[in-house]
Amino acid sequence: MEKQFKVFVYKEGEPPVFHDGPCKSIYSMEGNFIYKLDVDTKFQTKDPQKAHVFYLPFSVAKMVRFVYSRDSRDFSPIRRTVVDYINLVAQKYPYWNRSHGADHFMLACHDWGPEASFSLPYLEKNSIRALCNANTSERFNPVKDVSIPEINLITDKLTDLMGGPSASRRQILAFFAGGVHGPIRPVLLEHWEDKDGDIKVHKYLPRGANYYDMMRNSKYCLCPSGYEVASPRIVEALYNGCVPVLISKSYVAPFSDVLRWKSFSVTVSVDDIPKLKEILMNISTRQYIRMQRRVLQVRRHFEFNSPPKRYDVFHMILHSVWLRRLNVRITDDHGVVAN
Repeated sequence: MEKQFKVFVYKEGEPPVFHDGPCKSIYSMEGNFIYKLDVDTKFQTKDPQKAHVFYLPFSVAKMVRFVYSRDSRDFSPIRRTVVDYINLVAQKYPYWNRSHGADHFMLACHDWGPEASFSLPYLEKNSIRALCNANTSERFNPVKDVSIPEINLITDKLTDLMGGPSASRRQILAFFAGGVHGPIRPVLLEHWEDKDGDIKVHKYLPRGANYYDMMRNSKYCLCPSGYEVASPRIVEALYNGCVPVLISKSYVAPFSDVLRWKSFSVTVSVDDIPKLKEILMNISTRQYIRMQRRVLQVRRHFEFNSPPKRYDVFHMILHSVWLRRLNVRITDDHGVVAN
């Protein structure tokens, strides 16, 4: 990929909706990916004839802020923005119409990313959609779409977010603290909030407790879905050397086509939340240590770096897009054939 893969970034569109995005929130991947790709010289090509894929550089999070009318419940302005932009590049260049969007990709971390892609049938059905909200019940297709991690960046540095003691020095079995929203978290709190000394489940952190210190002292970090399937806790757990416990429905974990999630995480179904302690206690110490070591090995794939480094999250996203593009062959008669 590093030697061959080329991306053409459409230059059309003005900030803040295009070529811009948030860099310090749970939607940070939208802005950071746009900025890094806009200035990239390794993968970006100025010649569309040399491109393998074409990037649609809009931010759904910025659309929600600047295009959507708050409390209106009217999604049509966002839908029109997406349609107008694709019509613009389709009229100016031949590439969208040539492949019906199959060699184009979008990236969105906002919850409404999938909904924005429904604005055009070809964008949803043909294009590569890199989404944090990788929910198969909302038409996420792992064969052609890319699940990307939700990373809650507070600053542009990871220094204070990374760390944690060795596996043998972690005293808490499992930990969760967070807002109660969506259908899964109320179930978790109902069964485990203040119910067991080994399972630290909180709606609000106890006075004086530090969120990241709690993670760093825990063997397992519980990562239940909220309103949407993705959670920044998954990446936070990896950063702090804590084995993530995924509790969700219809969620495709990031980069799961190249990473063996079962080797460094635990998956618990919603129905098994009452048996959470039993499930974790049945994992042997040897198996836990092995998983925790793998957490330390794989977390570089979820790290944001400026400038990007090999194998970090920027490269992982591009690699996943590259793999999807290899599955598509564009024919001379403007047809698309699955390889």
